[in-house]
Amino acid sequence: MSSILIALSKSFIFWLTWIIIPFLVEIVPAIGGFIILLKKRFSIDKNETIQGRKPEITIIIPVYNSHVTLRGCIQSINDSTYPNELIDVLLVNNMSKDNSFEIFTECQNDFPDLSMQWLNARQGKSKALNMALFNAQGKYIIHIDSDGALEKSAILNMVTRFENNEHIHCMTGAILTNPADIESTKNPFMRLFRKCEFCEYGQAFLAGRNFESELDSIFTLSGAFSAFRKSTILKTQLYNTDTVCEDTHVTFQIRKNLKQRVYLCENALFMVDPIEDINKMYTQRQRWQRGELEVANMFLKDDMKVGKGAISNFMVRLIIFDHTFAFPRMIWYFALICLVFMNYPMKIVIGSTAMIYLLYVISALLYYINILTYLTPFKEIKKYYAGKWYICILMPLYNFYTFWIRFAGIINSINSSGTWRTKNYTEEYNDSTELVKKDFSFITNLVTKIKVGISKTKK
Repeated sequence: MSSILIALSKSFIFWLTWIIIPFLVEIVPAIGGFIILLKKRFSIDKNETIQGRKPEITIIIPVYNSHVTLRGCIQSINDSTYPNELIDVLLVNNMSKDNSFEIFTECQNDFPDLSMQWLNARQGKSKALNMALFNAQGKYIIHIDSDGALEKSAILNMVTRFENNEHIHCMTGAILTNPADIESTKNPFMRLFRKCEFCEYGQAFLAGRNFESELDSIFTLSGAFSAFRKSTILKTQLYNTDTVCEDTHVTFQIRKNLKQRVYLCENALFMVDPIEDINKMYTQRQRWQRGELEVANMFLKDDMKVGKGAISNFMVRLIIFDHTFAFPRMIWYFALICLVFMNYPMKIVIGSTAMIYLLYVISALLYYINILTYLTPFKEIKKYYAGKWYICILMPLYNFYTFWIRFAGIINSINSSGTWRTKNYTEEYNDSTELVKKDFSFITNLVTKIKVGISKTKK
């Protein structure tokens, strides 16, 4: 009887150990987020409007070799439901080497009712944005990237949220990848990968940041689409040139220096181009990871040292979760494989892996349901997203892949200095291969010498 109890207790401890991490990390936040976001969805004022005259706004677009996407970006502003006569567009060119300026002049002719100005900057993206801020005239400043397009009601929805909530000083919009570009992808694998990316963005903004907005814990205002009251952004030290994530730096200034909350405008959508290839994703996520660490080092040094910040400061908790816990999480992944070599029955190892995977799929499905409710005002996008239910089954694999990219970003942040130009996956793979060859060259040389010695002996 005692042997049975011991066996049962060991089995219970085993399952508890392997299930508790995904349960705490994924399922508990997913359930909590599901309840909070469902409550928010029903409490949103769907009839919110601007009383009186609409305010003037300034839209800032940083431009760098953007000739392929720039026209679509400008046209989305022109086609928006916000009056053109109240919009001033500032395009800040950061030393482009293509024909972006020609695209701009064409747009001036094609959209004569839209006020547009072209500004040249030669000192990087951050200083280019700062130049535009000093030239901005609108009550609200909206930043968008040149490689995306605004949903028609995005500007109006964001300004309406500002006008009806005096306590809101800055917001990030909701970013999704463009479904048309995804479906036109010829390579089947890449098309599937881009569908996963589309669902990832939906989870990140319409679930993740939406949930964080309710708890006042948004870490970053998205540089691709964010908005400020002009009176607020000009009280900051503006965009910083010492980090590759200037949007995160501004977010921290608003939070820590101005003591203001950061919000998500969930009904203001911005559609960006899907990722070009694996190399582009690798460099993009590496840059995000590095920027997060750089800005945290600037603002959270004291909180991290004292340790109390882990309880009182959500930003410290996020850094700990994203980086400190990344190492035990990596060990946990490999430990599951090691169970095979520790004489654990294969059915237990496979069974535990399957159960963990199922928990992640359930988490993805909860996010999926929530996101559908928030896409209700956007019929075409909702219809497209609704048809991607099967991607929930693949999201654990996709997230597993992106985890390793982020983990590599942590390692690279420690080993190298910050720069916008980072090595892509192919370059790092080739460098690693050469390094391994170099490290083990002595073995190759030794084998060669032994072979030569043997051949001489035979002679």
